[in-house]
Amino acid sequence: MGKPTGFLEYPREETIERKPLQRLKDWKEYTEKQPEDMLKRQGARCMDCGTPFCHIGFEINGAAAGCPINNLIPEWNDLVYRGKWKEALDRLMKTNNFPEFTGRVCPAPCEGSCTVELAGPAVTIKNIEKAIIDKGFENGWIQPRIPEKRTGKKVAIVGSGPAGLAAADQLNQAGHSVTVYERADKAGGLLTYGIPNMKLDKDVVERRIKLLRQEGIDFILNTEVGKDITSEELKNEYDSIILCTGAQKQRDLTLQGREAEGVHFAMSYLTQATKRLLNIEVSEPLIDAEGKNIIVIGGGDTGADCVATALRQKCKSVVQFGKHPKLPDVRSDANMWPEQPNIFTMDYAYEEATAQYGHDPREYSVQTKKIVSDESGRLKELHTIQMKRTSDDAGNMVFEEIPGSEKIWPADLVFIAIGFEGTELPVLKEFGVEIKHNKVNAKHGDYRTNVDGVFAAGDSRRGQSLIVWAIQEGRDCARQVDLSLMGSTVLP
Repeated sequence: MGKPTGFLEYPREETIERKPLQRLKDWKEYTEKQPEDMLKRQGARCMDCGTPFCHIGFEINGAAAGCPINNLIPEWNDLVYRGKWKEALDRLMKTNNFPEFTGRVCPAPCEGSCTVELAGPAVTIKNIEKAIIDKGFENGWIQPRIPEKRTGKKVAIVGSGPAGLAAADQLNQAGHSVTVYERADKAGGLLTYGIPNMKLDKDVVERRIKLLRQEGIDFILNTEVGKDITSEELKNEYDSIILCTGAQKQRDLTLQGREAEGVHFAMSYLTQATKRLLNIEVSEPLIDAEGKNIIVIGGGDTGADCVATALRQKCKSVVQFGKHPKLPDVRSDANMWPEQPNIFTMDYAYEEATAQYGHDPREYSVQTKKIVSDESGRLKELHTIQMKRTSDDAGNMVFEEIPGSEKIWPADLVFIAIGFEGTELPVLKEFGVEIKHNKVNAKHGDYRTNVDGVFAAGDSRRGQSLIVWAIQEGRDCARQVDLSLMGSTVLP
């Protein structure tokens, strides 16, 4: 695959990005279009490695290793190297319904499992994937695929995130009549109202939704199951139902002063920022970072998105707290290939903050002790202490406070970005499905709930996870639904 000696001849060339200070002036995607000759060189780096671990899609120590949707990565790398872009697109679309999403926001576990990564930098798989699908749209190769015949079966999907959209796409192509119910005013789930525009332009999401509509999928927006329509109504109207409601129950802080005015969940902030960008009316009180000292609690991607959003709103300062130590620059002995590498990286948000303020906004091994408000109940400051990570007598990791490391941080807004506990329960209880650990109790690979004709897929079933796992589950669940409706299945 690729050029046999390409990985020896060509170095890895990273995604070309707009200059940090330039892109802070707008909300457009922070990456630039990549030159075709560069993409061909990167495709040439793909080895004829015999066993391409890049698309194994396993979980090792709870993290993805390789691509969960089993993308045919070596094949389309080779085709890009040879300049056969349309053929590369055909290969890409065999396994991935939405490469324009994964090519922008997937953390690319495929690259962590790339064989080249054993001896040097991995192939830029994600970058090539994005280029293939973008070229497909630019050249008009992506056209509505109208099913030739309908089966007469009707399927309802609750939730329009990546799992719901993938299931809808697959079942529609199998000839079933699919209706997607979404409680928000726009389809896309977190693709629309969770991921900021500078990572995933909302026109890209809307373009795909429009295409799915043209192919025959119905979207019913502003409709919450259990409030605007009942589960019984859906059961009576549809032959099967798939719950793809995501894992949107945000994990909260139990701290003194949590009730202070100015403390918000990260997703509330990000959703409102996107609505304002799209000129959609916001009914909640305005959350605006302009001229304010911002603290983000939580060291993950959602926290980074809060940093980038606050910068674009012209905040006075921004700091992001993480409870873990700074990651190493290279893999540790406990983080072996082909696992996803847990190493230090500079996310787009941190590059921007460094360019703006002259330093990385991240603070490591920080424990917030309490939140302090002024006489009017308005957020004033955070009190923290530094932590050190050690092991107890049983070998379990524990955190201990470092005496004398207390610090007070002035703050006008705090965003809580410490993850999600599971899916929101009201809609699950409406259907009467069995719940386990705040998730739908349904087996991976089968997806059936305890309620006849009701399936579950994506984060609502597996918990907070990657977009590629959501797509994988949506596709796989669609296959099981097709099999249950027809007795056999034509879906991959």
